[in-house]
Amino acid sequence: MTESRAHVWVIPLSFLVALMLTLIPMPDWAAPFRPEWLGMTVIYWCLALPRRVGTGYAFVLGLLLDVAKGALMGQHALGLTVVAYLTLRLHQRIRVFPLWQQALSVGAMLAIHLLIVLWVYGATGQAPDSALYWAPLSTSVLLWPWVFILLRDIRRRSGLTG
Repeated sequence: MTESRAHVWVIPLSFLVALMLTLIPMPDWAAPFRPEWLGMTVIYWCLALPRRVGTGYAFVLGLLLDVAKGALMGQHALGLTVVAYLTLRLHQRIRVFPLWQQALSVGAMLAIHLLIVLWVYGATGQAPDSALYWAPLSTSVLLWPWVFILLRDIRRRSGLTG
């Protein structure tokens, strides 16, 4: 594969890795704290390359997540699509924030995603009965700077530009 074509696979591979990280088994005590890997990856690519990655990617990835988790079809798709839309609308503002402020913005967007999924759970009578439902927000906010730096370095090395 030539170097000019190698960058075509960077974005789909990053989404595949995020999906795998979302689905790998974890110990029972750590499972509630699993970061929102797919949400953070969608947010990163919408911030970095808003003309290439958008709501279409988010919708398809959400459907894949719904199928993989056995969830009601469309609940994660709706949540990730809303997150992608908000990120695209606000990307010029968020990109200039320092990493700690970006992390707070990412936390707010992921909270919206979790709220949409919770709304669907509640509408179907499957609402979680524990406050640990919100635990992924804290780990995602704490991990955002490292996710951002890692994906930015991968994007720069692959030569992807917006």
